[in-house]
Amino acid sequence: MAPNFDGKVIIVTGGARGIGRVYSQALAKAGAKVAVSDILDGEPCAVEIREQGGEAFFVKADVTGEGSVKAMAAAAHDRYGRIDGLVNNAAIFADVRYAPFDEISVAEWDAVMDVNVKGVWLASRAVYPYMKEQGSGKIVNIASGVPFKGIPVYAHYTVSKGAVVALTRVLARATGKDGICVNAVAPGLTRSESLLEVRGGLVDEDDVPQIQSRAIPRSQYPEDIVGAVMFFLSDAASFITGQTLLVDGGSYMH
Repeated sequence: MAPNFDGKVIIVTGGARGIGRVYSQALAKAGAKVAVSDILDGEPCAVEIREQGGEAFFVKADVTGEGSVKAMAAAAHDRYGRIDGLVNNAAIFADVRYAPFDEISVAEWDAVMDVNVKGVWLASRAVYPYMKEQGSGKIVNIASGVPFKGIPVYAHYTVSKGAVVALTRVLARATGKDGICVNAVAPGLTRSESLLEVRGGLVDEDDVPQIQSRAIPRSQYPEDIVGAVMFFLSDAASFITGQTLLVDGGSYMH
């Protein structure tokens, strides 16, 4: 049974397509008012949600820009009067070039860190004043299973998601006194719409060793992650903070 989010206001970064779009749609179906945020055009996602009877609007934002994410948070608060949740989903992954650590350029490294780490920090910082004022809030960061395995073919991505796990713990310690819970969900390789668009048949090649490593030996889809994200956003997780939940079919167990 899906949690009830009636009256809850939730921002989803990177919500225009792929996994973020699935989060946005699922949250709206559960009753949330969703701010679909993306550097891409998220209006089609918001329109689709409204056509299905949900409540959503699109706010364009670049998570690497301090002013942009402040405007994002302000737009959600101005429209709905509160901010109950933030899903830090925006990230660079589909476009990440596989390369040994010593062949990654400084520009590539910086671009991944800018979005995947600084973006999470800036977006969390932007919603914090609103959550602090109301005395409650849930932040869910999307990490990855790769830092637990030390995958070497994309060191910049792996390190960035390890930083998200660390930042989750820092934010949880820093904001718990304000009634805010901060947790992370760490998926395995997920066959999202955007990943398939960018990588095409290469996804099938990448998927084989992932499937073989899982206790549940099948491909992973966006719908497999939704439940964990919704749980951390729900009232059922109000005494859970600083945790990272791996959702990868049992590929990594700890």
